[in-house]
Amino acid sequence: MTTKRIVVIPGDGIGPEITAAARPILTAAANKSGLDLEFVTCLAGGAAIDKYGEPLPQETLVAAKAADAVLLGAVGGPKWDGVAPEIRPEKALLGIRKALGLYANLRPVKVSAALTAYSPLKPEIVTGTDILIVRELTGGMYFGPKCESETIEGTERAWDTEVYSVPEVARIVRVACRAAKGRRGKITSVDKANVLASSRLWRRVATATAREEGLDIGHLYVDNCAMQLVLSPKSFDVVVTGNLFGDILSDEAAVITGSIGLLPSASLGDGTGLYEPIHGSAPDIAGQGIANPVGTILSAAMLLRHSLGAEEAAAAIEQAVEAVLAAGHRTADLYRPGMTKVSTEEMTKLILKKLQ
Repeated sequence: MTTKRIVVIPGDGIGPEITAAARPILTAAANKSGLDLEFVTCLAGGAAIDKYGEPLPQETLVAAKAADAVLLGAVGGPKWDGVAPEIRPEKALLGIRKALGLYANLRPVKVSAALTAYSPLKPEIVTGTDILIVRELTGGMYFGPKCESETIEGTERAWDTEVYSVPEVARIVRVACRAAKGRRGKITSVDKANVLASSRLWRRVATATAREEGLDIGHLYVDNCAMQLVLSPKSFDVVVTGNLFGDILSDEAAVITGSIGLLPSASLGDGTGLYEPIHGSAPDIAGQGIANPVGTILSAAMLLRHSLGAEEAAAAIEQAVEAVLAAGHRTADLYRPGMTKVSTEEMTKLILKKLQ
């Protein structure tokens, strides 16, 4: 068997519980594909602040760069609200994305047939929704020049700057085009070109890049896209956009599925890929055994697909999850009368059994 090294960063809150749930499922699926996984646990986020005084220790970065993939739980929580801005737990995410060159965030938003009733949208609107949001991850306002505080003529102000270059836009649009070719071939670019200079460059480069890739590309302003995601989510296939807009739109799209506890993500670049559920650390339910592990388990499936090239193993996990949900098993966040309420551990065992 081929050995692959996976760095696991449990993080904070429910992070340790959901990454612990994903590991045996990831191992079982990998073994079926002739892969032997070696796990290395590292700290980041609040847990790292507590131990090292910083959110992203150098030893975590070194391990991540040497690994075949990184599986992350979640970081942050009110415990660290009072720390200095430069060492907040969330800085670990920005830091590891930049250090690993993770410029493309892939967030699939697929509505499970077993969960259409959970969506805030009408079943006839949401049934069949299958969107891939491709978010640029290392540029834009989150990484542009900023000022926490300055005083001009007696008035305090703060500012952030949106900056994008032609190569940054072209490479993320290429990722989206490649994804679209493997799906339904439709790609929509989202910007605010009627107001922002950076968006006008984005639109120009996105159009040219898609043409080079042999695809037509549609364009929507971000406010219109936000509206269309609610009115007609099935009209989208692949959506590509910048860091700030992608952050907002992917969370909006996640709500369409009925629970953000179900959704995975992959952050990809030129080196080690990072995989994590899109939800937060949920410190209010940490340690109670009721967290939904499905988002992390599906992130493990994306890890197999994108970093280890094990498509059959990835699909097997996704099919096992769908089968367990179709059978009516629900963690607390999804429980309704008539369903079977299960703990984090029980949900994990059910998925593992279906997988095996």
